[in-house]
Amino acid sequence: MSEHSSIVAEQFEDAAQQYEAANLGTWTFLATEVLFFGGLFMAYLAYRHAYPEGFAVGSRQISLAFGTLNTAILLSSSLSMALAVQAARENHTRSLIRCLLLTLLCALGFMVVKGFEYHQDFVENLVPGPSFSKALPPHSEIFFFLYWAMTGLHAIHVLVGVGLLATLAGMARARRFTAQYHTPVEMVGLYWHFVDAVWIFLYPLLYLIDRHA
Repeated sequence: MSEHSSIVAEQFEDAAQQYEAANLGTWTFLATEVLFFGGLFMAYLAYRHAYPEGFAVGSRQISLAFGTLNTAILLSSSLSMALAVQAARENHTRSLIRCLLLTLLCALGFMVVKGFEYHQDFVENLVPGPSFSKALPPHSEIFFFLYWAMTGLHAIHVLVGVGLLATLAGMARARRFTAQYHTPVEMVGLYWHFVDAVWIFLYPLLYLIDRHA
């Protein structure tokens, strides 16, 4: 069996058609994710407009330090993922593995920081429900409902990325990718950049707006 036939699934005529199908499928999936997150963003904007004071007070309760650190981590992971795609295109397997592992390490670091942040929120009773802090305005609870929903959904996407990156690193170690075939690396790269982009919107909306007293 030739190398060409081994990388092209039987339903495709050639590698180019297979790549185009994968690319279209990935972008279609990401478009549905945009709609998913878009609903939450619209809810945030609507309620923020309705209850600006409650949202301002709520925003000042969450840790700017944790949010900023995680932003730096994700921006670094976006760079390492881009370098991984470039290494795959140039068939530099060792560089590909290093960049994938660095991206994976950043993803795990993000989750560790998020875990500490969530723990702090629990300790300070910033979880919507019967035990929610009575010291905050009532409408701040709406802010925290959206905060948990948006950052929690994003964290789930990061965990999915962890699994994908670990799988790619294993495939790279097995030398499954070449300059002619590295489609999975590019598609996971698109997914990871989407995860980073979502956080770039979450960070200012949740952590930066109305930080003044």
